[in-house]
Amino acid sequence: MDSIEKLSTAITLIEEARGVPLSASCVVHRGEILEILDGARVALPQDLFSAEDILAQRDNLIEEGRSASEQMIASAREEVARMIEQTAIVQAARDEAQRILDDARALAADERAEVESYIDGRLATLEVILNKTMDAVARGRERLDGANDKDVLSQLADDN
Repeated sequence: MDSIEKLSTAITLIEEARGVPLSASCVVHRGEILEILDGARVALPQDLFSAEDILAQRDNLIEEGRSASEQMIASAREEVARMIEQTAIVQAARDEAQRILDDARALAADERAEVESYIDGRLATLEVILNKTMDAVARGRERLDGANDKDVLSQLADDN
């Protein structure tokens, strides 16, 4: 029996003891109650030491738990910061890639417009040259047609 049980037994014994008439006193067997109280006195230091050990262990467990939770929180914060940093790096890379693509598209559009303008100019020059060539061909054909007329006239003059 531990000290709490012994004290509970002593209290029960006193509560159930016969009362003295016209008094608040009761009749208790002295040897029996002393034996119970002496046992409680002997067990009490051991129980107190055990309780102190249990409290110390509890305090140690609480401190270990607190320390472990603080470490987990710190670790989680570091992980969150790392993830946020990675997210920021990834977002910055995406933004940079988008900027490069936009610049490349704008440059391509400018160069396309420049090439189309150059080709249009070259085609216009070719058109002018072809028109002049066509005019020269047409004049040449007209001369050829005119030369045949002269040949016919010269033949008529020779026949007379």
